[in-house]
Amino acid sequence: MQLRATCEEMMKRAIFARELGVPIVMHDYLTGGFTANTSLAHYCRDNGLLLHIHRAMHAVIDRQKNHGMHFRVLAKALRMSGGDHIHAGTVVGKLEGEREMTLGFVDLLRDDYIEKDRSRGIFFTQDWVSMPGVLPVASGGIHVWHMPALTEIFGDDSVLQFGRKDFRTPLGKCTWCSSESSSFRSMCTSS
Repeated sequence: MQLRATCEEMMKRAIFARELGVPIVMHDYLTGGFTANTSLAHYCRDNGLLLHIHRAMHAVIDRQKNHGMHFRVLAKALRMSGGDHIHAGTVVGKLEGEREMTLGFVDLLRDDYIEKDRSRGIFFTQDWVSMPGVLPVASGGIHVWHMPALTEIFGDDSVLQFGRKDFRTPLGKCTWCSSESSSFRSMCTSS
């Protein structure tokens, strides 16, 4: 359930979602605002809801060469604000991004301690101590043949989201469910 609205309406929707037994709610943290997101994150943690973070409008901010801010800064702000998982791009598929930079902000989202590594956009060592991490969600034009690359890039402690357009595989639509689950099981158990 999408919760982005005014702060008051957002909290009403969160309470309604909890009453319905909805396990996961979604918030656009950039368009909704950091303080609204923090309030929602606290409510969700206190009430057993998972908070999925969408990053609507991020490209306007982080893809501009002459102004704006890099997504790694937005990722740090999100980690401090709160959330359980966020769309992180894929490095493959339609939301393709630069591999090392993507892995740098993925590490910032989920790891407790990150060593300085300028090649990944990590300019100083960062210790997040006990601050909860945010799980990256790889999504956007991915299908079963991307799974080896995705599990190599993100590991098995991430989420791979296959949407309605991803029900197709080069072998046809009917093979999707078994091919996705079989592929992921083999990726996680083969190493």
